[in-house]
Amino acid sequence: MVHLVAAVVGLVIVTALVRAGARRTGVPDPIALLLVGVAASWIPGLPDYRIDPDLVLVVILPVLLYCAGFAASVPAFRIHLRPILLLAVGLTLASTLAVGAVAAALVPGLGFAAACALGAVVAPPDAVAATAIARTIRLPRRVVALLEGESLFNDAAALTALTVAVAAVTGATSFAGAAGEFLLVALGGVAVGAVVGLAIGWVRRRVLHPYTDVVVFLVAPFVVYLPAEELGVSGLVAVVVAGLYLGHRATTIMEPGARVVTGAVRTAVSWLLEGMVFLLVGLQLRTVVTGISGLPPLAVAGVTVAVVGTLVVVRFAWVVLAEQVAGTALGKRHASWSESILTSWAGMRGAVSLAAVLTLPVAFPQRDLIVFVTFVVILVTLLGQGLSLPALARRLPSARNEAGEEAQEEARARRLAADAALECLEEIERENPGREPVVEQLRRRVNNRMEAASEALEAASDAFDPEGGAEAAGRGGAVESVAEPEEESDETARSHEGVRDTYRRYGQAMLVAERSRLLALRDAGTLGEEAFVRLQHELDLEQAALTVR
Repeated sequence: MVHLVAAVVGLVIVTALVRAGARRTGVPDPIALLLVGVAASWIPGLPDYRIDPDLVLVVILPVLLYCAGFAASVPAFRIHLRPILLLAVGLTLASTLAVGAVAAALVPGLGFAAACALGAVVAPPDAVAATAIARTIRLPRRVVALLEGESLFNDAAALTALTVAVAAVTGATSFAGAAGEFLLVALGGVAVGAVVGLAIGWVRRRVLHPYTDVVVFLVAPFVVYLPAEELGVSGLVAVVVAGLYLGHRATTIMEPGARVVTGAVRTAVSWLLEGMVFLLVGLQLRTVVTGISGLPPLAVAGVTVAVVGTLVVVRFAWVVLAEQVAGTALGKRHASWSESILTSWAGMRGAVSLAAVLTLPVAFPQRDLIVFVTFVVILVTLLGQGLSLPALARRLPSARNEAGEEAQEEARARRLAADAALECLEEIERENPGREPVVEQLRRRVNNRMEAASEALEAASDAFDPEGGAEAAGRGGAVESVAEPEEESDETARSHEGVRDTYRRYGQAMLVAERSRLLALRDAGTLGEEAFVRLQHELDLEQAALTVR
């Protein structure tokens, strides 16, 4: 037990140090952690960090998918539903079959069903890898929405396909019944996620203490995942659906203080688990290489190159057909070529593929070869595509053009939110005459916020400064305190307390109006999820300051 605790503590410390160092050097965190893990795997005497598939699939992945779903943009997902499903389900199945055909042709005696098991393992780009890489660079908003949506649902599609393929190898089922089983598992997961998500939302509306809400947040992924798996449907789909619903409704079902505390916990948990996953993947290298020591090197290399090439070609062809050709044929707005290229190249694989391949039975045909090929696919896609994606994004025009547009959008949202606060204040003034000092103080605060938003909007029209707008708005939106004398009589103290209570009530009403305006902008698709969360966080902090005053 002591050794286990020491091993976990070591992983946590190394993860934190590597992520801090990667931030200084500009290397994406996942790449740095993977390289450190690969190098450390050959250190003599290092504990054998073997990935337990159940740990990843039952513990780590539900938490990460729930956090990712909670932070995802439902309006963006709704807008891009067709291309997301084409990537998450269509491309995953196409990649599974294409890799299966190639592997079956190159490996004698493997068989198409067993080869499709390899295809299902390496088909899904990893949710953790996609979001972690995307956060370190500026990608077009549409590309981010597609990658996030794809990575949320493709794991369930791939794992279902893997289950069907393994069952076909053992004779428990046939490919003829695979389509019906796939739909049953996926749709059942959607239903369970929706029902349990509604139940958790009902609970969260009645939780008033922030720390109790953190407990609800931490157990929610497992409350969703475990019943779904017991019912024989996809627990991962259920977790994603519940996360999407609860994250989208967080503004209305959670108190501001709970959002602040839970948001910090969610960020910390995701940050730590993501890092540990990439580090653990790198640490598997020595074990994986040892497993193929008896296989012909040229044959192994040939199969590996063929599988990697098939994945890259199939993804590029699928994205082009789905977005350029099909979009034009259906009369829909299709993506630019820059967006299609970025979407095609962002197909990094990660820990999900490695955890999935380790679930294969020990007697599975060519298991050691399948494990090695999977690991090489993870290394090549994470290192090759992950390292080159930032440079590719900088060279293509769409990512650069959107920076200023997003800054203007956020500054405009700040201005509209300030307008809503001013309208609320004017209504309060009409209904409660005789409160001029408090009203004027709040009006000055709103005017300062509007001026800061106008300055940020003008600055965003010329150049993009991700810190300037938020900093200026933060200065303009600061809550002004009511002056308190050092010594006061009881009557004066009661008077000042009354002024403070009035200031708090009016200020909180204005914050509600601002939050409602931001929520309407987000739901209408005119304010991105990331900017909405940032602005809402500022309002939550301001309301917390009013509450403790």
